[in-house]
Amino acid sequence: MDAGLILDTLERASERCADPAPLIYRRLFELRPEFESLFVMDTDGGVRGSMLTTCFNAILGLVEESDTQRVIISSSRFAHDGYGVAQRDFDLMFVAIRDTFRDLLGAEWTPETDAAWTHLLAAIAAID
Repeated sequence: MDAGLILDTLERASERCADPAPLIYRRLFELRPEFESLFVMDTDGGVRGSMLTTCFNAILGLVEESDTQRVIISSSRFAHDGYGVAQRDFDLMFVAIRDTFRDLLGAEWTPETDAAWTHLLAAIAAID
């Protein structure tokens, strides 16, 4: 996995959008409209913010090859099953992040960047 490209993507996306959360969640809900009802009690966005922070920490941990983040992803995958999120759908949050950042970067999203994110998403999907 090309950690440099992933980190560069995170940095450049944050320069274009200080708070990508609304864009990421809009994308997630486009992918799975039924997920929006899972956040009905999250009136202040705190749960969404916490979940997104956990995802960013997981991404950073994976590019730094942290085993801790693999355990956190695995346990989160299991915990989300209790909310009715199927194992195969758990990874959609990371897909939504990638797609949102690709949109933010536009023409600056290179084939190399795409390959790095494809590799990252495959690594996340491989975590049981």
